[in-house]
Amino acid sequence: MREWKGHGNWFYQKQRKSREKARSKSIIVSQNPLILHIETATEVCSVCLSRGEKVLNLQAPAGANDHLRVITLLIATCLEEAGASLDELDAVAVSAGPGSYTALRVGVSAAKGICFATNKPLVAIDTLQALACAALEQEQDDGALYCPMMDARRMEVYCALFDHKNELVEASSAKVIEEGSFKELLDAGQRIFFMGNGAGKCRETIQSPNAVFLNIACSARHLVHLAVRAFGKGNFADLAYFTPNYLKAPNITKPKEKFFK
Repeated sequence: MREWKGHGNWFYQKQRKSREKARSKSIIVSQNPLILHIETATEVCSVCLSRGEKVLNLQAPAGANDHLRVITLLIATCLEEAGASLDELDAVAVSAGPGSYTALRVGVSAAKGICFATNKPLVAIDTLQALACAALEQEQDDGALYCPMMDARRMEVYCALFDHKNELVEASSAKVIEEGSFKELLDAGQRIFFMGNGAGKCRETIQSPNAVFLNIACSARHLVHLAVRAFGKGNFADLAYFTPNYLKAPNITKPKEKFFK
């Protein structure tokens, strides 16, 4: 008798491998895959559909912090305006964080639901790398570093460093931005591009002629290049076990005690 060890036992491992094998057989490798991209890492969510590197349709709400109410509508509208259906998709790509805890859960839940229903693979894209990739399209500098920043309240940001090839130089982390932040690199003549919804609040603190701030925010269209590349390599997330990269635990406050019962 095999020992029962919860999710790590032989039965679950066997079922997991069986699902992955069945899904891989159903994937038709295409140089121009039809991919639905879902971005919900920040206060503004968006959805886009691409055929290869070409964006067919992009949807984003006018307001902010309304992910749960609008995400399925954005997906439906995006597909309808592009003349496509869920069954035609080759994969679903989702912004995997870091970012807002609740917002990321909305996007990942929507992406997983579609993948489970249609038996399509899930492509998880690092949110910071997608921002750096977008910056590279706007400002190409072989000697520069690219620092995407996600707002993490007050003067804290989630950030990472990438080179001109969009390769990771410094892993993502939560940093409190102070006057000395990135000073050693900047004073040594290293040019750094900063972008994302956390970069704006750091503009006054990080003062250097080598610090360049770009007006680039998270968007589903920034996932396209990385998602197509991941799809071509067969780099898919495990539907059953994938969770977003929150970096930090959620900021949950306890309700105030009632004086009268």
